[in-house]
Amino acid sequence: MDVRLEKAVNTDAKAIFDIQVDAFMPLLEKYKDYQKNPANETIERVITRINNPQGGFYKILADHHLVGAICVHWKVEKQFWISPMFILPEHQGKGIAQKAIAHVEKLFPQAISWELATILEEERNCCLYEKLGYIKTGVKKVLNEQTTLIFYKKEMEAGTD
Repeated sequence: MDVRLEKAVNTDAKAIFDIQVDAFMPLLEKYKDYQKNPANETIERVITRINNPQGGFYKILADHHLVGAICVHWKVEKQFWISPMFILPEHQGKGIAQKAIAHVEKLFPQAISWELATILEEERNCCLYEKLGYIKTGVKKVLNEQTTLIFYKKEMEAGTD
């Protein structure tokens, strides 16, 4: 399967928003984390991410079909954060997220580290990130009685300028 990234623009906001809601709604229903779950965000939040001067929102295309998105921003110079990243439920488990993360890491060769957070109780997500070299930082944030965010970091080999 051909997976590629394409920088999102404002006209992509509605499609990205719809996919974001579809991708995160099962987790919202399961964990009831109404404050943090991206399924509860507005389209305005998507537009803000698209236009963030300290980052980029990228459409994830699989065989030329829009199946998800990945948002990247830099916390400080050369330290990058991924959030959110999502794939339509019917396209999950096909290696698309793995390829998207590899592509986004290549887009920013200057990065010395990458960080992200995921739901601890979602073992498939944790396994995905660990498979890609992300290591648990030890930081956890309890969202509610059934949901804990766990934070990951990946140190890159000497970043280039």
